[in-house]
Amino acid sequence: MQNKGLVKLFAILFGLVSLYQLSFTFTANSVEKEAQEAAITKISESEPDFRALRSQEEANYLQEKGTDTVYNIGIAKFTYNEVKQKAMNLGLDLKGGINVILQVSVKDILKGLANNTTDPVFNKALEDASELQKNSQNTYLEDFFTAFDAIKGDTKLASPDIFYTRELDGEIDGSMSDADVKNIIETKIDESIVSAFEVLRKRIDEFGVTSPNIQRLGNSGRILVELPGVKDVERATGLLQSTAQLEFWDAYKGEQFYQFIDQANVVLKDLVETDNVAEVEPQDEENAQNDQIDDLLGDAETDSTAVDNNNPLGKLIRGLGYQGGPIIAKFEIKDKETVLDYLSKPQVRALLPAEQRYTKFVFGKPEKGSELVDLYALKGNRENVPQLSGAVVTDARNQFGATGKSEVSMQMNAKGAKIWEEMTGKAYAQGSQIAIVLDDVVYSAPGVTTGPIAGGSSSISGDFSLNEAIDLANVLRAGKLPASADIIQSEVVGPSLGKEAIESGTMSFLIALALVLLWMIFYYGKAGAFADIAMLLNLLLIFGILSGLGAVLTLPGIAGIVLTIGMSVDANVLIFERIREELGKGKGQAEAISDGFSNALSSILDANITTGLTALILFVFGTGPIKGFATTLLIGIATSLFTAIFITRLLIDWYSNRGGKLEFSTGLTKNLFRNINIEFLSKRKVAFIISGALIIVSLASLAINGLNQGVDFVGGRTYQVRFAQDISASEVTDLLSQPDVFGSADAKTFGDANQLKITTKYKVNESGSQVDEEIRKALYTALVPHLEGTSYEQFIDLNDENKQVGLLESYKVTPTIADDIKQASFWAILGSLIVVFLYILFRFKKWQYSLGAVAAVFHDVILVLGVFSLTYKFMPFNMEINQAFIAAILTVIGYSLNDTVVVFDRIREFFNEHTNWKFDKVVNASLSSTLSRTLNTSLTTLVVLLAIFIFGGDSIRGFMYALIVGVVVGTYSSLFIATPIMYDSVNKLNDKNND
Repeated sequence: MQNKGLVKLFAILFGLVSLYQLSFTFTANSVEKEAQEAAITKISESEPDFRALRSQEEANYLQEKGTDTVYNIGIAKFTYNEVKQKAMNLGLDLKGGINVILQVSVKDILKGLANNTTDPVFNKALEDASELQKNSQNTYLEDFFTAFDAIKGDTKLASPDIFYTRELDGEIDGSMSDADVKNIIETKIDESIVSAFEVLRKRIDEFGVTSPNIQRLGNSGRILVELPGVKDVERATGLLQSTAQLEFWDAYKGEQFYQFIDQANVVLKDLVETDNVAEVEPQDEENAQNDQIDDLLGDAETDSTAVDNNNPLGKLIRGLGYQGGPIIAKFEIKDKETVLDYLSKPQVRALLPAEQRYTKFVFGKPEKGSELVDLYALKGNRENVPQLSGAVVTDARNQFGATGKSEVSMQMNAKGAKIWEEMTGKAYAQGSQIAIVLDDVVYSAPGVTTGPIAGGSSSISGDFSLNEAIDLANVLRAGKLPASADIIQSEVVGPSLGKEAIESGTMSFLIALALVLLWMIFYYGKAGAFADIAMLLNLLLIFGILSGLGAVLTLPGIAGIVLTIGMSVDANVLIFERIREELGKGKGQAEAISDGFSNALSSILDANITTGLTALILFVFGTGPIKGFATTLLIGIATSLFTAIFITRLLIDWYSNRGGKLEFSTGLTKNLFRNINIEFLSKRKVAFIISGALIIVSLASLAINGLNQGVDFVGGRTYQVRFAQDISASEVTDLLSQPDVFGSADAKTFGDANQLKITTKYKVNESGSQVDEEIRKALYTALVPHLEGTSYEQFIDLNDENKQVGLLESYKVTPTIADDIKQASFWAILGSLIVVFLYILFRFKKWQYSLGAVAAVFHDVILVLGVFSLTYKFMPFNMEINQAFIAAILTVIGYSLNDTVVVFDRIREFFNEHTNWKFDKVVNASLSSTLSRTLNTSLTTLVVLLAIFIFGGDSIRGFMYALIVGVVVGTYSSLFIATPIMYDSVNKLNDKNND
């Protein structure tokens, strides 16, 4: 080998750089461990909510350490912040945290650009676009334009009733064509989404999460946010979804609406349909206001679920506001939607006096631990805009009020200060209140007792915790989102699950590594030991590159590294088998080594490039942990090539030049797979019959049984729950499928018998923290008999790293994004087949080779799908078809092609070497000569996969099962499908040419 000195230099430099990069990870882990120990020392378990307090204390400790020097290498010093920036990042499945995709509402932005117009064509187009989105892969804006064009008639986008508004004057005028307006609106939408992205980025920066990741996904208005290590999930999701739409409204006095509520009951009697209609005595019209109140509250202590058609609104009231205050009445939180629905009915709103016809009914912020919420009436207007908005706020800070409770102080600009002075002066003169509304929730409605407030200072109180006040101040400073941002996909992982994943991942990694290292020594003797040294360097390089790139290490990523170990053996096996062949021809050791490396190079490159192409496609189309799997696989392929081709060669040449003798085998393996001469082609018809039968069975099962599609593909919510004792999955399924719970749900044992994966589509199209809270409470209420005294707070708490009972992980995908995931998966598989077909065509110059390879891949994919379809109902682990499964399919494609390309490469070599042989002899000899490599690599890879399958944790067991099946069928297809189909197609073409 030439340039040995250069190879040594690069190997040393790469190794040192990798150690340097990994040193930051070790240092960061050391500092974080100190933070944990400091928090444990300072906060005892006897304190209420000690986990949250410890978490806050850890964050404070690390923040203080942020600018302190924690790592000194002599020539450079690094602070904790710098160290953390360079350290390897752990993904959600290893560290816990939250991963969400937010959909910024383009519909809301369009409404805002059109100044909330009432134009019927515009609003109909919005509704039609929403319908189109259910089965469309276009952006909402594209579907809006399509819907508008279909119904517009003579209406133009540049109409004064649509986009030719005061705000857009100068950019849009009435003479513009729709095409011109569309370009401007596209720009405006893009600007709004960029604004939303920046607002979210600022909020996350203020939140203080280490190693956050925020990305805009294409031009669809979707934003990916990953917050590994976040323990207070409720706080994080609230921070992300809050539009921070701050408004100030004049409020009515609550008693002004008692008569209206009474009259509304009378009207609602005929509007509310019930199965049972109760008979009541007619109301005495001479009763005074107090009697009306007594009537409204008379049923307050009765069961709110009981049918009462004669008092539909009054029966929901659980109390009234204080005299002269802004609160009309108190209701249970669960009845909020019903109350607002009643009050929004046209027949009910018609009861309001003329001066109150624009009244806005808004609920307040519930007090902690209370099931009741206050209803307010605000003085609205025709345009439905507040007297003052949060746009005037220039600064916001959390502080402690006069009562010692947390609140948020604000400072307004000059324009806001003037309006605020006018509002507070009016409220003082009338003895009324000003409601401070954030995202359609009244946080407080204070009165003004000291006259007009000048200078633009104000504050928001509302029974805040310290964290809530901090977050509210942060979002107000960062600014409001230009439109609502709904979570359309989310994954929440508790730290206890992450801790277990690290332990299981490490175990599988060490076992797989030990098995491979021992096997190489057992099979190839001293040469195997040199390959092991190269493999260990390979691992160092993989981790060093991951750390240097700032890549995120996930559990599938660990699986990718372990799989790389198994597949990296392939390069060494190819080399060693070729050297053994050269030694068998009687060549000397030095010549055999040189020729063996040279002859194996083509096969190694072709095999790794095809696998790399599928991994690259997986990286492009994958998200989250799957992208992590693809990243480690790509890095592993590159480092494996370097270590196998150069480092192994360097070590072998060093030993050989010192006079060492290498057999490239041991006493037990010396004659193994030697002098094999199998007539593979004569057995191809039998193989075709067997494969045909298996394909028919697979297709029949797919048609009858289908596949166990996960929420990635159909939408829904998934919860991983652990119980103190073993529990029946069917019993929980029946329990949660009751009409008063979710109506439909599915529970399956996930790992141990005391752990379930629960899936439901209940309210999957609804988003928001309140809906998530409602579903978690319903889940807890249904499961509480099996939770052995666990409280709701303990059930949902994700701060405990040693949590044994309760909610461990949740995952949500809306149907819209599920369709997108499904389509992306289809294109990923199709794209990989096309790319590989073209690459093989380029390398082998004959389409028959590409046909054989792609036919084998189709064969393998159908059989893997068939096995999953046939076995998912009774296998004791999760076998959902999700993004991880698609990653497995693409990996199977890469592995199958790896095997096939090695065989094809030998066929091409023999064809050029033995020009007088018949083609069938060339093919049979090629298959026989590569059999040792094929079986050796397949068995090694299977051993690795089985180690991960057994020890790698429940979350990737189905993933590993798919790979195991794929390796088996891939090895079979390279021998009995790909090559025979290539052979038959070549023969048929030759027969046709001879005719």
